[in-house]
Amino acid sequence: MKIYNSLTRKKEDFTATNNSVNMYVCGVTTYDKPHIGHAMSYIIFDTFHRYLEYLGFTVNRVQNFTDIDDKIIDRANKDSLDSNQVSEKNIKAYFDVMDKLNIKRANHYPRATNEIKEIIGIISNLIEREYAYESGGSVYFSVKKFKDYGKLSHRNVDEMLEATRFDVDENKINFADFVLWKSAKPGEPFWDSPWGNGRPGWHIECSAMVLHHLGEQIDIHGGGQDLVFPHHENEIAQSEAALGVNSFARFWVHNGLVQMDGDKMSKSLGNVFDVEVALKKYTSDAIRLWVLQSHYRKPLNLDENHIISSEKSISRLRNAIDIESNQDKQPISSQTYIDKFIQSMNDDLGTPAAIATLFDLARAIFRGRDNKDNVIDLIKALKKYSKLLGFDLKPSKKNIQISEKDIEELIDLRNDARSNKLFEESDRLRDKLQSLGVQISDSPEGTTWERI
Repeated sequence: MKIYNSLTRKKEDFTATNNSVNMYVCGVTTYDKPHIGHAMSYIIFDTFHRYLEYLGFTVNRVQNFTDIDDKIIDRANKDSLDSNQVSEKNIKAYFDVMDKLNIKRANHYPRATNEIKEIIGIISNLIEREYAYESGGSVYFSVKKFKDYGKLSHRNVDEMLEATRFDVDENKINFADFVLWKSAKPGEPFWDSPWGNGRPGWHIECSAMVLHHLGEQIDIHGGGQDLVFPHHENEIAQSEAALGVNSFARFWVHNGLVQMDGDKMSKSLGNVFDVEVALKKYTSDAIRLWVLQSHYRKPLNLDENHIISSEKSISRLRNAIDIESNQDKQPISSQTYIDKFIQSMNDDLGTPAAIATLFDLARAIFRGRDNKDNVIDLIKALKKYSKLLGFDLKPSKKNIQISEKDIEELIDLRNDARSNKLFEESDRLRDKLQSLGVQISDSPEGTTWERI
């Protein structure tokens, strides 16, 4: 398998020692419930996890919760809660949503507040190595001391820093230095440290959790493209400075971002799509299909019509696996489709082409049904490789009501198409009825239907 490495900006053959993969994916900051952008990212890394296991790797995936942050403190004050209550509520909401999206749980979900000992240890190490300094009760990483700063984002460091907004902080030696430990403000949560009461900065939390749960070098570090700078750039700097190594993570993998009308989805822009509401209207399969039909490194445009279209498309796969096969003939081989699917996935998780192969399989199944062929192997392959992409293909209960008159008209149109041997049109109408919550059955006496 080849995976695009953001660090080298090219596709590279992926291997792992003893076929064991350590993967770290940046998790959510728990000041609010998850949105569709989170769903996109974690569907993608869930798919990476599933496919690596299919290839024979043992995957140890760690995904953190940032459960102490300025935004969490602000939300706690606004809602008259403490920070722990805010985090617990939103962590529960996170698991509720991701479970409904059929996202495999990571092996570990460490929380920043449980890693304070490890965080203080790394910071102390950085001070000892003269990469960090204490000032005004806070501790900062000295960007100028790390000669490889900027190697992930591949940008001129001075220009990159000038283009980035930094909080005004008179305790910094250099305006670009980033905080490792924040001195406590009145009324904020804090922990004791050698530099006084305070709490960790955002970037150092991930380094501590990687080192604690996965070790000094990991195989894959994942997250959204918006994390490349400054978060992942800072994570590389502090981790490699503390460890004295030049390769903290072998592969840096970044997914594209959800966009609405060309703008990145963010709470600050007020354009967050409520994934909980989406799951009440659409199946998890439809949302997953919408995500995986685009390549993971590309931006994903949020247009609800695309999800509606995905809901209709997924019903075609559901229908295909329910086809009865003619057992009196030799099974049609599925190997060509399987090879094509694997070839696509091996090319940097090429889910768009892999999904196209699933629909090719479905077409072959319908064609075989019409020809009275044995399509049992095709059906088994469709089930197996749909499941590999995280589709459960369960019948949808999110039915759109349609009148009996409209049902009969669609059935008449389908029967006309069958009579004229327009089988693709016939299949399309069958799928449309299925997506509208109508199951049809053909017999020598005619076509009958029922709502499902």
